[in-house]
Amino acid sequence: MADRLRHPLVAIAAALLLTVPFVALFVTHGWHLDPASTAESPHANVTPIAAVFVGGLAILGSAFLLAWGAETAEKDVPTAFAIAVLAVLAVAPEYAVDALYAWQAGADPGPSEAANLAIANMTGANRILIGIGWSAIALFTIYRAKRSGDPAVRRRSGFLNDAVEIDRDISLEIALLLVATAYAFFVPLGGGIGIVDTVVLVGLYAFYIAVVVRGDVEEDGAHVGVPAYLQSLSKGPRIASVILLFAYSGLIIFEAVHPFALGLEELGTALGVPPFFMIQWIAPLASESPELIVVAYLVNKARSTAGFNALISSKLNQWTLLVGTLAVVYSIAAGHVGTLQFDQKQAAEIWITAAQSLFAIAVLSNFEISAREAITLLVLFVSQVVIEFAVIRVVSEPAATQLSIDVLYAYTGIYLLLGAWLFVRRREEVRRLVGRTASTARDALGDGSDRPEYAD
Repeated sequence: MADRLRHPLVAIAAALLLTVPFVALFVTHGWHLDPASTAESPHANVTPIAAVFVGGLAILGSAFLLAWGAETAEKDVPTAFAIAVLAVLAVAPEYAVDALYAWQAGADPGPSEAANLAIANMTGANRILIGIGWSAIALFTIYRAKRSGDPAVRRRSGFLNDAVEIDRDISLEIALLLVATAYAFFVPLGGGIGIVDTVVLVGLYAFYIAVVVRGDVEEDGAHVGVPAYLQSLSKGPRIASVILLFAYSGLIIFEAVHPFALGLEELGTALGVPPFFMIQWIAPLASESPELIVVAYLVNKARSTAGFNALISSKLNQWTLLVGTLAVVYSIAAGHVGTLQFDQKQAAEIWITAAQSLFAIAVLSNFEISAREAITLLVLFVSQVVIEFAVIRVVSEPAATQLSIDVLYAYTGIYLLLGAWLFVRRREEVRRLVGRTASTARDALGDGSDRPEYAD
């Protein structure tokens, strides 16, 4: 009996069961959580707490299905490509939320509140991914290694000096992320996000996919449980199971995050949290939760390398594909090629997001992140959000907006100084990073003969 309960199919069934309440209550009944809804609305009486609970269960179950699908896919496609697909699906809800605001802005061309919300939601998601995602997962990995013996964790003497080693094959993602970050500093100078930005940023991501899809398929015998069981199937059923896991989990995550995020927003509003603050921080936190759950699952299996690869890949696709497609959605809604315009506050949000990204890339330039560096990322992120929240709660408009901008500029300067300091200290590591990236690209695109080897 115990052996039957441990069968991988039981685990899959348990994960599916977590999604059943959401499917039954929300999807089949067309539920919408809307504070302005009338009594005739099918599920207007569903409370925000119920929305958060049921939606959260669905996201949790789907995150496990998504992780199992990605691990299983590694038998048939390059690991980097499988992780890239996982990253896109895991952050798909963020695309949906941002696309909604970009569409509303396109329907009302020119500077608008919807355009500002699109930028706020996008920058919030990007900063959460690094400020909470990268830092918290690094700290969790170091803590978990005491039991799991994760070989990716390097124990060192000194205060908070233990570090997580990052896969050096992720150099392509880090280098492209650096290029996208450098470009992002110039985006506000153009008056908004336009089609030129789309061509550059989406082009970067297309180049990334073109390289990783040509990578080698590696045999990995480390899988256990559900992925090991599915990989043991013949090729047809195995590929079908991966497609089903990706399709079902992606659809549930896409659908569940909206009521989950909206429920959180309603709870926040009831507690007196300003709506704009909720859109920038609480909604993205909800939409990023599938990604963080997947990575925590991988770390718990002592697969921190794959987990961090997924986090870095997610940041790359959010910083390129997500930002680049906003102008496309806006233009479709407007009926002509246009630019998603935003105000000075959102320009400052883009600059601080780019500066945080620059500092985070500098941290990873030596292919590791220490506990000390993770805490620095976390403290900088949390302190900025807390200070800005205090400003909007205590200071009245328009002084609050200007003070918030000043806070953003101050933190932008801190991130830039820290990033520049690390880049100077690690210039040799950066040179090797660029060399590895160029070698990887040449090899994947068919010009890898006689390329130099870069020692680590």
